[in-house]
This record gives sequence, C-alpha cells and structure tokens, in this order.
Amino acid sequence: MTYERLGPRPLNYQPVHYAGSTLAFRGPRRDLGRGYVACLGGTETYGRFIARPWPALLGHDLGATCVNLGLPNAGPDVFTGDAGLRRMAQGARAVVLHLPCAMNLSNPFYRVHPRRNDRFVAAEAPLRDLYPEVDFTEFHFTRHLMRGLIAISPARFAQVRAAMQEAWVARMAALLHDMTPPVVLLWLANHAPGLGTGSAALHDDPAFVSRAMLDAVTPHATATVQAVISGAARAQGTLGMRFAPTQAEIAAALPGPLAHREVAQALRPVLGPLLHEKGPAPRAGPSSNP
Repeated sequence: MTYERLGPRPLNYQPVHYAGSTLAFRGPRRDLGRGYVACLGGTETYGRFIARPWPALLGHDLGATCVNLGLPNAGPDVFTGDAGLRRMAQGARAVVLHLPCAMNLSNPFYRVHPRRNDRFVAAEAPLRDLYPEVDFTEFHFTRHLMRGLIAISPARFAQVRAAMQEAWVARMAALLHDMTPPVVLLWLANHAPGLGTGSAALHDDPAFVSRAMLDAVTPHATATVQAVISGAARAQGTLGMRFAPTQAEIAAALPGPLAHREVAQALRPVLGPLLHEKGPAPRAGPSSNP
C-alpha cells in the first residue's frame, strides 16, 4: 500500500536560506544561477504535509527549475518586506504568485508580524475605538482575532473587513507593479472567486478575497489561473499526506496530493509558453480557467 492517512514519519522540509534573505524556505536548495520560475505563496505553496507540492510537480512537468518560495501563512507584507525574496522574484524567468488571504497584513486597524504574517502584533487606535470592550492582549493570531470581532459585532466588523480588503488590493498592486518578470496569479481554493454562499468570508480561503479584489489586481499581472480543487481531490481527505497524529485536524484543512497535482496541471499550459518566449511578456492578459 503506497498511501497513508496518518503519516508516522513527519516530513523533513529541508529548510534552506538563500543569499540576501532572512527567511527559511522549503528545500531542497535550487540553483538560482540559471533560469528558474519563482513560486511565491503561503502554506499551500510551501506544501505542508505534502511530499511533492505543486512547485515540485510543476517543475517536473515543465522540465524547468521551480523554486519553492512559499512560506506558511504568508501575506503581502512578507513578500514586500524581505529584500532577498524580492530579488529572487526579480531574477526569475517567470513568477507564480499564489494569492494570499486579506487578513494576514498590517492595515489601519491592526499590525501583524513582518515575517509571520498570521501573528497579530497590536491593535491600532481605530480598532480599539471601534471595539472598546475587547482586551486585545488575548489574541495572538489573525484568524482568532477575526472570529472574536465577528462574534461581538458583525456590523462593526464590516469596517475592519473593508480596510483589510482595501489594503490588500493596494499592497498586491504595488507588489505586481514592481516585478519585472511575467507574473501569473494563482487562485487556489475550493471555490471560484465570488461564487458560493458567504464568499469572501472568513471560512472561504483565501479569506476575505472577493472577485472584485481579484479583478482589481488582475490587470497588473500577465495571466491569472483559477485552480479550483475538484470534489474528487477534496474527497480524498488526508490520503497521501504525512503528519503526526496530533496534526490530523490541521492536515484535513489543507489540500492533499491530488489537489497539488491539479494545481500543477492548471499552471502548466500558461507557464510553458511564457518560458519559451524570447521577448518580454505582456503585463496584462486574459484569465485562464475562468
């Protein structure tokens, strides 16, 4: 039997550091001296509990070097704040940018950790004024904070959500504007953007990202790929994932091996032509897999 549901041997992610960056990325180390594809993203790109995440599968399919620059719970702040990461992206032949959620970034209402963007650091004055009854020292993670604020007052939380979404669009547009290589935006989710009950809500990862937000940043990229995980892939649950028994609940919320294969398959027809273009790629283009 080649699959296991509760992996007795958790993965060794072989963490590596690249020159100029303070961040630890998933290994093995890739050669940055030759043409490569930079794969930026969060937990799903990093491939937690997955032996061969989608950047590795995509590299094999394309016969190209795909550097996994995914970071657990990454948001726009870490993409823009690390000089080494920005240089690696600028030096790539192409960039795949896995779209992050909208809550893991500093905004007018609160600040997050500059490297671990899911870590809530402090409430700003507008949030303290909006929720005077809240003791913000009780919150350490953004998702926990979101749940607490929504439970207290969905009406007041609408102001926080609007600020997060506005900051996300501005930060993502600035990030894309500064990139020289062609950039392919990757929507990776169980649903299409803007579809489904309660879309752009906390439980609709990427959390709080709406179709309107995606439409706002799409013109700044070369292409957009919507990789909506199939029902068959979701039905597999944790099959083929490797994790300790205590991590079963976390693993169940993440895409499994078949979902990662679907992401690589969705990206391949878009990345292939970009890597074979001799001239600079256009900065805007139609979405793929609408």
